[in-house]
Amino acid sequence: MSNTAVEPDEASRLRNSVVDTLRKAGWISSPEVEAVMRAVPRHEFAPGATLEEAYQPYAAVITKTDEHGIQLSSVSAPQIQALMLEQARVGPGTRVLEIGSGGLNAAYLAELVGPGGHVTTVDIDPSVTDRARRLLDDHGYGRVTVVTADAAEPIPGLGQVDVVMVTAGAWDIPPAWTDQLVPGGRLVVPLRMRGLTRSIAFVRVDDRLESESAKICGFVPMQGAAAHREDLLLVAGTAEIGLRFDDGLPSDPGLLDNAVTFPRVEIWTGVAIGVSEPLDTLQMHLAIMLPGFCTMAVDPDLDSGIVAPANKGFSLAAVDEAGRTFAYLTHRRTEDNGHVEFGVHALGPDAAAFAETVADHVRGWALAHRGGPGPDIRAYPAGTPDNRISGDRVIDKVHSRIALSWPATA
Repeated sequence: MSNTAVEPDEASRLRNSVVDTLRKAGWISSPEVEAVMRAVPRHEFAPGATLEEAYQPYAAVITKTDEHGIQLSSVSAPQIQALMLEQARVGPGTRVLEIGSGGLNAAYLAELVGPGGHVTTVDIDPSVTDRARRLLDDHGYGRVTVVTADAAEPIPGLGQVDVVMVTAGAWDIPPAWTDQLVPGGRLVVPLRMRGLTRSIAFVRVDDRLESESAKICGFVPMQGAAAHREDLLLVAGTAEIGLRFDDGLPSDPGLLDNAVTFPRVEIWTGVAIGVSEPLDTLQMHLAIMLPGFCTMAVDPDLDSGIVAPANKGFSLAAVDEAGRTFAYLTHRRTEDNGHVEFGVHALGPDAAAFAETVADHVRGWALAHRGGPGPDIRAYPAGTPDNRISGDRVIDKVHSRIALSWPATA
């Protein structure tokens, strides 16, 4: 391992405790990732954070916000860093491009690739790259190349690499990321699809990318040419109820203005899950099956009770094909208090029928995909004709076409 400054015993104890926690939970599975996360002093790459803040296993350290409080840069949570390092499968001699800098992850990567490999870390923000350069130099990682650039474009002089790791939330996959990968190379990216973000490990196969794994995650969004904001639709023109669409608004958003004047229809699905059971496949199932899929949030200061989601900040939702009715997923505790049952609420002229449609999809998930693997995810270049794409749902972005399909069952 590289030479680092002597550090307090408490920092070593906390760091080892974090690694022990992540190993037990399954986020760390390889001895190589375990070793680098025990060795590199995370707290020294998290300026301004206390030791306790730096070593929270599931919490990021925010390093920069804008004037509105929106997060622009962070040191990712140890759990997220472990997840992505495991997905990347970086080993001695690997050439890595990291998109989204900060210093700590580049230090982990430098340890993993060893003297025979190379790490280039890139960020669009010069204050971030300046900090990364200083921290990397201070801790013996001078061989890491730090570049200030918009990584949506090719990095001059870089050539092709074995792994591209994106450590900022991405909505699209610019051609440069695929072009800079060797055939069979890996792209690990937190990709947003229909408002849902997954850390996906892709492998390059000819001109497309095919997923090997996908895990729920959250990230500071990408800046620069690859930035993308969701569209917000305020139901009935007020800020109380907001629907967020990742792939464009309904063709006539005004048709929803009268939806809240209709009585709320409530259906309970009979599908109950344990309180800690993962929901990632349910989220993806609804995103695939519902054309008008979106997410809903309610302003707690304006909440009048028109809608009653279990989670006011984030609920899975959808608009029906006519564009006049919306529905959202909710849940309630079962009598044994150890499970929750899913329900659907809908408002609009076709609320009863649409609520039943969404409820049927929840039941369909329980029968076909609950407890199973997530969908296969493939990324094709924009312009790829439909007859070359196989998927249950195709999401068209600026540079890519993302195809989602459920694995065939025996």
